[in-house]
Amino acid sequence: MFFEPSTRTKLSFETSMKRLGGDCIGFENSITSSVSKGESIADTAKMFEAYCDGLVIRHDLEGVSKFISDIVNVPVINAGDGAGQHPTQTLLDLYTIKKEFGKIDSLKIALIGDLKYGRTVHSLAYALGLYDVEMYFVSPDELKMPKEILHDLEKNNITYFEEDNLKNIVDKVDVLYITRIQKERFGDIEEYLKVKGAYIVDKDLIEGKDLIVMHPLPRIDEINQDVDDTKYNKYFEQAFNAVPVRMAILKTLIK
Repeated sequence: MFFEPSTRTKLSFETSMKRLGGDCIGFENSITSSVSKGESIADTAKMFEAYCDGLVIRHDLEGVSKFISDIVNVPVINAGDGAGQHPTQTLLDLYTIKKEFGKIDSLKIALIGDLKYGRTVHSLAYALGLYDVEMYFVSPDELKMPKEILHDLEKNNITYFEEDNLKNIVDKVDVLYITRIQKERFGDIEEYLKVKGAYIVDKDLIEGKDLIVMHPLPRIDEINQDVDDTKYNKYFEQAFNAVPVRMAILKTLIK
């Protein structure tokens, strides 16, 4: 049930299910469902429950997946809820980091860009808080990591640093995790234009550094294409890793 646009998440879940020998039904926007006629999301979910063994839900409102999980009796997977969380993206992110370094503990990881509205970095920050890592949160003042997430990290004695200048941290970290500025979350286009293009990673910035570059994609202009053919690029591999990770999630949840 995808109420928001998706390329990688939707296609990788479909691919994963088919590689496991199953199949998928659903819609990729609410216009093609009876929600456009006024049907409640609860009723739509109950119909899906009758037709399938699990639900994968993306919605523009935070908490929808949790709400649906309370009213159906099949597994519900959050494929992104507004500016809230994106937990399965985080699992494939951790998998990518572990494959590259052989570990997660003791790494220094920078989360860069839209930390206010970027659901991928919200989930990733919480997950990295379970490890012995240092985190650098790089963003404009308008797009800082939400205070409740910082509070939770502090409560668990997790080391983090806030920074607004990307150049100040590229020599310090093992991972640059870039995110796009979430244009669709802004109520005022002028506010978006103020921060558009705030951080751009190009080959010159990272040449000679001992790090990798990750991105949940889609990218807009925050990673220059001259990085694509370098050893630093892990974002396409990261996107591929969605398939084995989501296969594992589906295999675990659907009995």
